[in-house]
Amino acid sequence: MVIDANLYWFPEELFTDEKAAERFLSEIPFEYGIHGSLRINPQTGLRQYVIEKPKGSENLNYVQGDYELETQLADMDAAGVDKAVLKLSCQQEWMKLETCVRFNTLMAEHAAGSGGRMKTLAVVPPHGTKAVFAELDRCFDELGMGGVQLSAHYGNLYLDAPEFERFFDYLNERRATCYVHHSPVPVQYDSLTAYNNLRRSYGRCVDQCTAVGRELFSGFFDRHPNVKLVHSMLGGGFFAYASLWLPHKPKTQEAVSRFQDDNDRIREQLRANLFFEMSHAQPWGREQLTCAVRALGADHIVFGSSYPVRKPWLLEGADFVRSLDISEEEKGLILHGNAQRLYHID
Repeated sequence: MVIDANLYWFPEELFTDEKAAERFLSEIPFEYGIHGSLRINPQTGLRQYVIEKPKGSENLNYVQGDYELETQLADMDAAGVDKAVLKLSCQQEWMKLETCVRFNTLMAEHAAGSGGRMKTLAVVPPHGTKAVFAELDRCFDELGMGGVQLSAHYGNLYLDAPEFERFFDYLNERRATCYVHHSPVPVQYDSLTAYNNLRRSYGRCVDQCTAVGRELFSGFFDRHPNVKLVHSMLGGGFFAYASLWLPHKPKTQEAVSRFQDDNDRIREQLRANLFFEMSHAQPWGREQLTCAVRALGADHIVFGSSYPVRKPWLLEGADFVRSLDISEEEKGLILHGNAQRLYHID
């Protein structure tokens, strides 16, 4: 079995329903430097939402027709992908609860038409309110969703901020899995905006690695030991930094203690609570993906394609993972076993 744990979904009605489009655009927080518009692509004639941060720097494109169920299923068949986990692409950061409720309903209806091939993740703002908890209860208990999808940061706040404590207290009680999607750019991004690949690729990695580090060192998992977080983009390449960030206690007496050396507790939380979805396999390359497996363990890495950002990432992604110099058992964990366990997929 192959499970693509990162298949993007967006309601096609937002391309044709003027009132729904206006409501969606009105929630984009320009006061945080995020700007959105609905445009006609001059080459294709298709409508697309363009999200910019800062204004003039495109970071997201939602294109009409990319999210039709028949097209998705046909492309999954062509790729040899049996099941998929549906999620949003970055708009988690600003959507209000009313819009989230509508998205959750439409996403569940979309998945219901897939014949059991799609699993959904709930989207809500991370507020500790009764209304948010009621919507999560509906998503888990009535709609059968497999977890929650979050943004790595909201405005200027990463997930370890005290403002989100009540929200994560609830998720801790539910023993929930949370997919943590990168934001288009990190909180501090001025030096990344000039070049597309630096902004759209490395900017997302900076956001993810910052989020992972804050969660590990802030005591987040001391307070929420039952929450599992699955970070996109391999945690921003966290596998390259895991040993560097968590040095073992020196065997010699140092004149000055420059680093936090008692990291055994954090290493255990890394093992128990943090997981990493690759977002797309091929751009990492075989050497880097193999290194990630060695550093993090195959039982902590989840296959995902970021479809429909680039279709070959779906069509050729599973075969790329199969080409790695790792065991068949490790490939099975990455391609389906971990996603099944984390998101409660049959």
